Amino acid sequence: MRSKLTLTAAAFTTALTLSACGGGDAELSAADEPLQVGASPVPHAEILRYIDEELADDAGLDLEIVEFTDYVQPNTALDDGSIDANYFQTVPYLEEQEASAGYDFTALEPVHIEPLGLYSDTLTDLADLPDGATVAIPNDPTNAGRALELLAANDLITLADTGDSAPTALDVEGNPKNLQITEIEAAQLPRSLVDVDAAVINGNYAIDADLVPAEDALALEEAEGNPNANLLVVRAGTEDDERIQQLEELLHSDEVRTFIEDTYEGAVIPAF
Repeated sequence: MRSKLTLTAAAFTTALTLSACGGGDAELSAADEPLQVGASPVPHAEILRYIDEELADDAGLDLEIVEFTDYVQPNTALDDGSIDANYFQTVPYLEEQEASAGYDFTALEPVHIEPLGLYSDTLTDLADLPDGATVAIPNDPTNAGRALELLAANDLITLADTGDSAPTALDVEGNPKNLQITEIEAAQLPRSLVDVDAAVINGNYAIDADLVPAEDALALEEAEGNPNANLLVVRAGTEDDERIQQLEELLHSDEVRTFIEDTYEGAVIPAF
């Protein structure tokens, strides 16, 4: 019988501490060990639960799902060895985290895209965004850059050419509406809607807050050609682990594609 572990990031902190004290850096490579995967609750853990309930038995995969409610602890836990893989992030975010924290991880193949959207509790049309409006965006460099590019794509601001680097607030060259751009931790953005005129919210947090991106967003990131696909990430050197390869195959199966399309109706888009 397969076992599952579903914890919030806060509850997992104790497990991280115990693992660090008890040899958490040891690699789990035995095929009969459960594969522990950290994931954001929506849609990542939901997709993994579908795999666990519908596909894993036939593939011989014993999957444990560990839920995290922020974007920091899944990489900390992976680096610590407390989990075997995580599924919550994009390559640009991963590269920024590797540069800042020194992680040595390997990204596997793209699974899905969650378009960022601009949302408001008070407005129903982007044209109604007032002069001097306060707009909240994520405070991590990668998603802040995506948010600024979304604002620029909708002619709310103009940005300096930053080449391959993500833009920051310092790169705003034109701001015809005098928008007051404020950075907030990504998970808190849905709650911030009561305090700001609009907020750019990551797709997973929008869905978790019962927002429907295709219907509720005043502006939505384009999916075509978007480099910000979510994927499975593992510690470098473990990508050939049989269990990881099994999960990677299931994540890219026709069954998972259909599940994503039927469940999220455009709010999450398969990238394979």
